[in-house]
Amino acid sequence: MAGKTQQDYPAAPANHGYQRSDAESLLSADELKRKKRIKLAMYVAIFIVFQIIVITVISLTVMKVKTPKVRLGNINVQELNSIPATPSFDTKFTTQISVKNTNWGPYKFDASNVTFLYQGATVGQVSIPKSKAGMLSTKKITVEVSLSSSALGSSNLGSELTSGVLTLNSAAKLNGKVELMLIMKKKKASTMDCTIAFDLSSKTLKSLQCK
Repeated sequence: MAGKTQQDYPAAPANHGYQRSDAESLLSADELKRKKRIKLAMYVAIFIVFQIIVITVISLTVMKVKTPKVRLGNINVQELNSIPATPSFDTKFTTQISVKNTNWGPYKFDASNVTFLYQGATVGQVSIPKSKAGMLSTKKITVEVSLSSSALGSSNLGSELTSGVLTLNSAAKLNGKVELMLIMKKKKASTMDCTIAFDLSSKTLKSLQCK
């Protein structure tokens, strides 16, 4: 009877479905972490490449120091006298000395002189005061110039005055420093080399060329 009263119940199936689900969840979590690490590594790599590009551009443009240019500007003749027979000349005019700074920082220069010459001999000078040309700007200094041939020795000045055109040269050298980002200073010397031609008959400027 005991055998009859006891019922045979089927054994409960093993919980394989839950085990698979847990394993899949773990794999999925690991995969997400791996993908996040890959994304993070990509972002870091992109940031590093971007920084390299920025530094390269800055070094090639902003941090590259160029030599400022010093030139003569417009010349307004006030007096121009010449005597071919003597021979001699004297002139007075106003002009602008321009210091062009194309750097990403100011150019501070010391006091200097512009020397005016006839065939290599000095016929006058004018002073350039100590000053500064700002970042990406041009400093203009207005000066009055008086020139005379009184100090000249023997030359072919007479024939040139007879031709009606007087050609002079101007030369100058500025010593200074370009300052970048308040941390870097680099010495730069700017030079002037201009050729000036006066029309003696009209007593005006004929041409002005600067290198």
